[in-house]
Amino acid sequence: MKEEIIVCLVQPEMVWEHVNANLELLDEMLGQIPGRTDLIILPETFSTGFTMQADRFAEGTDGKGIAWMQKVAKKKQAYVTGSLIINDNGRIYNRLFWVSPEGIEGHYNKRHLFRMGREDKRFVPGESRHIFTIGEFRFMPQICYDLRFPVFSRNRSDYDVLFYVANWPAPRQHVWETLTRARAIENQAYVLGVNRVGVDGPGVDHAGGTCAIDPKGKMIRSMDDKPGIMTSTIHLDVVREYREKFPAWKDADDFSIY
Repeated sequence: MKEEIIVCLVQPEMVWEHVNANLELLDEMLGQIPGRTDLIILPETFSTGFTMQADRFAEGTDGKGIAWMQKVAKKKQAYVTGSLIINDNGRIYNRLFWVSPEGIEGHYNKRHLFRMGREDKRFVPGESRHIFTIGEFRFMPQICYDLRFPVFSRNRSDYDVLFYVANWPAPRQHVWETLTRARAIENQAYVLGVNRVGVDGPGVDHAGGTCAIDPKGKMIRSMDDKPGIMTSTIHLDVVREYREKFPAWKDADDFSIY
């Protein structure tokens, strides 16, 4: 049984709407990972940036970005995850893929679309949450704006790690820092947040802040506003022992959603 997992959180400065340049950049960054890793987490729409030209940049379910993820997973013998703009039978999604060295194991479609950026006019919202696994570890993925909606991410004793892939803008950096900690505390789970840096095509700045937070809300590690890769090790016994010692989850309100 895997009791600990090494996670690499990738914080790039993306090239606006340039798939080949972004994949080449990420190849270069991933080449700097020392030793082994179990999981590589990439930001939201990592091949294009958070563009609303969805029709132009959406790839099929066998597209270039997905093929690249599978290549990296096989080469690194690690899981790879991150979101892409996907056209699935004429419906366009902001879709996160969960890819193992053996291939695609599943996906999650972004549930909460960022209406202030007109994402809701360009994409179809997801309908359900998903849990992925590596050994005994259970991971629940979320995408950027999902961070603002705690009911959707409520731990139902079905995950140990909650992670967010994002293109979160610098003017709301304090919201990112506050809510990632809050999600860890209220769910008694690790939270991993992966953001980008740099200015995008419309002129929106991104200040990074990629982070790893323990189930008590304590910051394990975080990044500044420079590109790079942050490696963290997460421990299954930390989650289990804390939930047993401080079983606040037993007093959570019952509810149903989706």
